[in-house]
Amino acid sequence: MANHYKGSCLCGQIRFEVDEFAPQTGNCHCSMCRKFHGAAYATIAEARRQHFRWTAGEHLLKGYTAANGTTRRFCSNCGASLTFASPNADPDLIEIALGCFDDEVPVRPDAHIYVASGAKWARPRDGLPQFEAGRDSKLIEQESTP
Repeated sequence: MANHYKGSCLCGQIRFEVDEFAPQTGNCHCSMCRKFHGAAYATIAEARRQHFRWTAGEHLLKGYTAANGTTRRFCSNCGASLTFASPNADPDLIEIALGCFDDEVPVRPDAHIYVASGAKWARPRDGLPQFEAGRDSKLIEQESTP
């Protein structure tokens, strides 16, 4: 029997399910993710589109496409951040805000990305790899913690 990991927006009118996650889950520190989430970073999981489906409220989705071509989708009622689509990403993948899941999910962040443009007041110190930009960019040397 397949797992169905359920998620929703803040008001609950938009709902979705994921059957299986792709291997990478990251914390993105770019300024757009910080502003979109109102937080130090966004934690984003990936799933193949064949393993993702909207189960309610898809008509309430709104999108914002930034100057870099990344489209962020959110609930038009409550404003909850839901999905992302980068212009250079694999079109068969959908990026999902991990905080929107109602169920416990079997993934954990494995890296911090776009740390060079992140908030100075929220530098990660959890031991995960940190990249200046995307995962193909320079790895940042981490300070040792006392």
